[in-house]
Amino acid sequence: MDLSTKKILLTGGSGFLGRHVLNALRDEGARDVVVPRKAQYDLTQEEAVARVYRDHRPRVVIHLAAIVGGIGANREKPGQFFYDNLMMGTQLMEYARRSGVEKFVGIGTICSYPKLTAVPFREDEIWSGYPEETNAPYGLAKKMLLVQGQAYRAQYGFNAIHLLPVNLYGPSDNFDPASSHVIPALMLKCQEAMDERTSEIVCWGDGSPTREFLYVEDCAEALVAATRLYDGPEPVNIGAGFEISIKALSELIAELMEFEGEIRWDVTKPNGQPRRCLNVDRAREAFGFQAKTDFRSGLEKTIRWFRESRGSR
Repeated sequence: MDLSTKKILLTGGSGFLGRHVLNALRDEGARDVVVPRKAQYDLTQEEAVARVYRDHRPRVVIHLAAIVGGIGANREKPGQFFYDNLMMGTQLMEYARRSGVEKFVGIGTICSYPKLTAVPFREDEIWSGYPEETNAPYGLAKKMLLVQGQAYRAQYGFNAIHLLPVNLYGPSDNFDPASSHVIPALMLKCQEAMDERTSEIVCWGDGSPTREFLYVEDCAEALVAATRLYDGPEPVNIGAGFEISIKALSELIAELMEFEGEIRWDVTKPNGQPRRCLNVDRAREAFGFQAKTDFRSGLEKTIRWFRESRGSR
């Protein structure tokens, strides 16, 4: 697909990942990209979804908009995470079909995988069990995009693809302590401890779970490559193909931030899913994606941006 000739609707285009996807689309020659704002189009509401298609008549839709957060946010608002994500995705794809959209790019989540999936996660295992309980409502709502896309492909010949990014990190991430994911949360804890001259930080769980992380610019490149080159019905993992324990991650971030205090683990808090690491063969074979940002250097860039953005030394 030649993106320079297509009008593209990019939901969530002003968010963390969306900003980088917008840049990657422009690098590919896309010049007609619409980024709907919530103040104008609340995409959980059917009327607003119908109106965004009437107003802009896109040929391609990349659906990044989502209500997201870490373990705490998922536990606090499971109903909202389920409803808002489900309604946005379901209605956007239905009206895309009605409007004759040529391609719908649905962005799922690694949280859709079963709690005890064999590592590394292969796309064929996505239906082999129930997701980890703390983020199951979110993961299942996003997984309905996969079901809907495959059903629409079978009945209507609708070209919907489904991509499964792993945990992202990088500049412009969400550092709000109420909703941030693990990397920005750890950076914020370390920085605040250093600013306040406290001797420890407290982290949830016991540090044993593993996670995989992908630099946000690499993810954006993968999504644009898939938009151009992938038209298959099967979901595709988007990741870096490695895992690190939360304990090792916290120690690495403390080292890079020069925090020399103690890391204490609050085992009364949940660990979340035991392990997360993706098999990324399908993305490499289908559209040539391979992550290129070294994890340590990606963290250093993120720390630099974080400190510059808040005026920390």
